[in-house]
Amino acid sequence: MLNRLKSVTVIFLFPCICYAQEPVKADTLIKKLDSLQAKPSEKNVINNVDPEAYNENTNLNFRTYFILLGSDLKQQFTVPFHTKKKEWMKTAAFAGIVAGLTFTDKPINKFTTRITNSSNTISSSSHFITKVSGLYETYTLAALGLYGFVVKNQKLKTTTLIATQAYITGAVVESVLKALSGRQRPNYIEAVTKQNKPTFNGPFGGTKRDIYGKKLNSSFPSGHAVVAFAAATVFAKEYRDIKWVPIVAYSAAGLIGASRLTENKHWFTDVVAGGVLGFLTGKQIVNNYHRFARIKTGGDKKNTVSFNMSYSMGNLQPGMVWKFN
Repeated sequence: MLNRLKSVTVIFLFPCICYAQEPVKADTLIKKLDSLQAKPSEKNVINNVDPEAYNENTNLNFRTYFILLGSDLKQQFTVPFHTKKKEWMKTAAFAGIVAGLTFTDKPINKFTTRITNSSNTISSSSHFITKVSGLYETYTLAALGLYGFVVKNQKLKTTTLIATQAYITGAVVESVLKALSGRQRPNYIEAVTKQNKPTFNGPFGGTKRDIYGKKLNSSFPSGHAVVAFAAATVFAKEYRDIKWVPIVAYSAAGLIGASRLTENKHWFTDVVAGGVLGFLTGKQIVNNYHRFARIKTGGDKKNTVSFNMSYSMGNLQPGMVWKFN
């Protein structure tokens, strides 16, 4: 009877033995950053922006920078597959607002064109701002990163790197949306009507040219507004404890968006949509970095259960270890 009981015990515990001896797959950083995994613990997490939180443990090196960038892009393009009903309702509401604002595109375009043509100051300022917001914005980020490196300010270095990720991610996303929307720019004048129209031609609408014969890409959304607000959001959120930083960051982004109107490059709704998209992109990039920081510092570990077996005096003795985090 005792031998039979031992046999039954061994048979019962065999799955546990196999489970304990099965090789554990590496829990890689890429897997931990996967946006498709449930992370209920992050719902009400407040990102730690204290200078001490940016250290050798949370530092971005060449490898982790591109792992994080890849995760950012993946989250942006997979968000429709794991968006909840409540978020879809918000998206639909915003789409409705933008659709309603399209009725203001023509009047606002006429107004901005008129004041730009009537003032050399506005014209020159607009041209300067829209030029600076292109290539010179990358110079600004490079200068901030270099300054942070020279003065050994880890938070500034990290924030600048996150801002470049927001810039790149925003640029990729807006390029895809431009290709899908195919919207005519306001500086395109139709040959027959001699007017500009905020028309959406879709992905197969064809490429238009301006009055000088230059090819025009799609107008919606404003790429300048997207990347400007994406980078501004990173600095605004990482330095939210310094009141003037968010003010300066969003003011600069707002001026860049306004310059696209006075330069007659975009419709009003292009800039609005670009600004909101940039803000959401920057917010996502910031949250993803702080998820990375919690992982690297051990603050994102979950409770784990492990099994083991021991043999003593002719008996198999099962064991279980439950780690709380």
